[in-house]
Amino acid sequence: MAQAPTTIVDLSRLSLGHGEGKRLEMPVALEPFELAGQTYKPEPWSPTVRLEVSRPSNGFAFRLQFPVHLEGPCMRCLEPATLDLEIEAREIDQAGTDDPELRSPYVEEEELDIGRWAHDATILALPTRIICRPDCAGLCPICGESLNEANPADHEHETVTDPRWAALKDLKLD
Repeated sequence: MAQAPTTIVDLSRLSLGHGEGKRLEMPVALEPFELAGQTYKPEPWSPTVRLEVSRPSNGFAFRLQFPVHLEGPCMRCLEPATLDLEIEAREIDQAGTDDPELRSPYVEEEELDIGRWAHDATILALPTRIICRPDCAGLCPICGESLNEANPADHEHETVTDPRWAALKDLKLD
């Protein structure tokens, strides 16, 4: 999978004093996401994100917000599916501590990698299944036909016993 594009915010150039904050809006390019062997493309590929940066006593606090629209195949029937999400993520980075809970993995030497953070925040916000509609019936496990369009009465298959289990039908249980 390709790396997320890099968009860096130089925190030292914001010139924030303790207790101050700034709000920035900027486009951030998102690479397509690959999930379960399928590709989901963001549309637009470069959404405008809102970044709020504040400077508490020792470090930075961040809040990231942006909408994202994804397009790709349904995980049940492979028909086109879309998903609209509102992404919201928060991070803190406190200087001079070894506590990993107080250090952001997206800040290095007063530079915030907002592109990688936006990519990771989107991945974390995704549902476990991206489907074309809530009542998607998926594909028939026998013939592979979409069950969304098939009439259940017309789509019945004779059940065939797996030959590996055939010997079990001769068992006599009392």
